[in-house]
Amino acid sequence: MGATVAVGVTVNGLRHEREVEPRLLLSDFLRHEIGLTGTHVGCEHGVCGACTILLDGAAVRSCLMFAVQADGHAITTVEGLAPRADLLHPVQEAFRETHGLQCGFCTPGILMTMVPFLADNPDPDEGQIREALSGHLCRCTGYQHIVDAVLLAAASLRNV
Repeated sequence: MGATVAVGVTVNGLRHEREVEPRLLLSDFLRHEIGLTGTHVGCEHGVCGACTILLDGAAVRSCLMFAVQADGHAITTVEGLAPRADLLHPVQEAFRETHGLQCGFCTPGILMTMVPFLADNPDPDEGQIREALSGHLCRCTGYQHIVDAVLLAAASLRNV
């Protein structure tokens, strides 16, 4: 093991400090150092979107960042999306209601993209949703159920 660097991040409201190699990807840090495996690693090139997390509230591809770049920042992963263990986030609930997931591999990244998208676009149309989804690859579906889920989540969030 080479030289290490101290990294301190807040993940889902909890502070984590580790000594890591400077080349450790943020996705690997989350999965292997912290044990949060909801962030999936698909392509490792930022193309598929499965590794999307929120960094200070913005959707980012964690496979394109080093853990040291996240030092001092707040991260939200899919594990931190639900407000309580017995209560899903409205976007998660909408995906469940509309069958917006199948195998579930791409779902965490899509959820993490849709949360800030809906915060910025509370009443999106289908075209806007499809454009926001264009950075995600789902091999199981034709995306219609995912679009339906986002429309339902948007309506639910507007009524909160």
